[in-house]
Amino acid sequence: MADMKVQSLDRTFGILRMLAQEPNGLSLATIAEGEDLPKSTAFRLLAVLCQHEYVRKVPESNLYRLGPAFLELSSRYLNSLELKTESAPYMSELAAALGTIVFLARRQGNKMVYIDKQDQYTSLRKYSIIGQQKPLYCTSLGKALILDMSDDEIRALLAGEDFEKFGPNTHAGVEELIADIRVCRERGWTRDNEEAEPGVNCVAAPIRDYRGQVISSISTSWILESRPDLSPEKAAVHVVRAADGISRSMGWTKG
Repeated sequence: MADMKVQSLDRTFGILRMLAQEPNGLSLATIAEGEDLPKSTAFRLLAVLCQHEYVRKVPESNLYRLGPAFLELSSRYLNSLELKTESAPYMSELAAALGTIVFLARRQGNKMVYIDKQDQYTSLRKYSIIGQQKPLYCTSLGKALILDMSDDEIRALLAGEDFEKFGPNTHAGVEELIADIRVCRERGWTRDNEEAEPGVNCVAAPIRDYRGQVISSISTSWILESRPDLSPEKAAVHVVRAADGISRSMGWTKG
């Protein structure tokens, strides 16, 4: 049974490779012949691909073509590569300007995940945090990622969330978070005031794509005791500037 499933998967990829080479589409008979499949088997595989929109059947010609799901997958992949490339100089500039650690993150469900880091130390240390997840509700990066969401969207996203207390100022629940988000939305940047970790402050701002949608966030973080000179407002000027620069590189035009 397992071998049959693997064989079906292999044949499915074969179909996709065929369609990728024929932008105008292929008939069921051509696909079946090309993959040396019975028409009934080819039809079943195509039906599954159509169901998930990786393939579409053109009604006028009855030809099969690659579907929009591939566009979504490829655009996410390319955007991820482009985002890190375009962000790199802004992250380096921000870290150098403030002498702080700089992070880049994306939302994954009700969590934020680190995708890049920049500081003044050895680059070998940066990879220890990439891929790690943290809650949205207690991090400046997380708050920036949901800055454009409505109150109800935030409630739905964090329904059932256990607001664990990580620092002295961690929000106790979603309504307290929403009140904070409203303030952040007005000024255009977010703050973690000892919410994720005692003695640590972070400031973040959203990064937008060509549609104006939030696709990532950038932050800077510092230990309060070691940087009494650095206020959130001062840090925010630099963070927002970096976020806007990256957003422009990603095609966003500020209205």
